[in-house]
Amino acid sequence: MTATAQTVTEAPAAPAFDADRPWRLHDRVALRPEPFGALAYHYGNRRLTFLRSHDLVALVEQLAEQPSARAAFDAAGIEPRRWPSFEKALTSLAAGAFIVPAGTPDSPSDSSDTGLTPDDPEDSR
Repeated sequence: MTATAQTVTEAPAAPAFDADRPWRLHDRVALRPEPFGALAYHYGNRRLTFLRSHDLVALVEQLAEQPSARAAFDAAGIEPRRWPSFEKALTSLAAGAFIVPAGTPDSPSDSSDTGLTPDDPEDSR
């Protein structure tokens, strides 16, 4: 019996959240408003998460408009004493690739990304 080595290619790790960096919603993420806040669905990795407060939704929506996550806290009207809990939520969103550092391309490792959209005529092959 001959042993062979196999190389396992893993998806790149999500960047660690840093509130002093600019962030944005991943292009493949959609937010659906709900009475409790919003549902966030990532079409690339098929993950679903709940944004359980309207303040968190406002913060996520502000990310792309601000020079840093901390600036987005201010723009969303979040009191500084509440920042640690929102930083924890953004850390979780970054780990799930719901938010990505601004200025970086979205991950090409989205396994379900075919490059086709439902309205693409090539899709009917």
